[in-house]
Amino acid sequence: MKTILDQHKFRVVIERLAHQLIENHGGFENAVIIGIQPRGVFLADRIVSTIEKFQKISVPYGKLDITFYRDDFNTGKELHIPNATSIPFSIEDKKVILIDDVLFTGRTIRSALDALTDFGRPQKVELMTLIDRRYSRQLPIQADYVGMTIDAMITQKVKVFWKNEEQEDQVVLLNSEPKPTQKK
Repeated sequence: MKTILDQHKFRVVIERLAHQLIENHGGFENAVIIGIQPRGVFLADRIVSTIEKFQKISVPYGKLDITFYRDDFNTGKELHIPNATSIPFSIEDKKVILIDDVLFTGRTIRSALDALTDFGRPQKVELMTLIDRRYSRQLPIQADYVGMTIDAMITQKVKVFWKNEEQEDQVVLLNSEPKPTQKK
């Protein structure tokens, strides 16, 4: 296990990402934030809280579940339990900032884009992610706001720990055990 972001760097990255949104969207008059359930919501909660603290405004914030939009939903490999979607505002002609914790293959983001179309047609969609695993992409998707870019082998797993869910804020890189090959 290798620590990518410790608690201090984690906080600095969250504040930097929030300030980038403030710089680009000001008072959020025409912009909304939508966190992807479940883990993107943890990052979105922190970003919204940080923006509201610095700007003294209320940011339009929603949560999007993509379970039924996933391309592996009916494969039977694992059970996908849906989370709640809550988007209490119109996204029509708005700038939507979509937030997820780790950008890996791009399939989650593709599913989120499909799900968003059920809520209207945004003027623009931007993507924010805490960690970008840039060499693992299967689809042509790229984040507009990135906390940290890492190069990891396909066998490694990036795990984001959140203080409100786990014991402290940190990001670690885990080495997976290689699967044994069967001899015939």
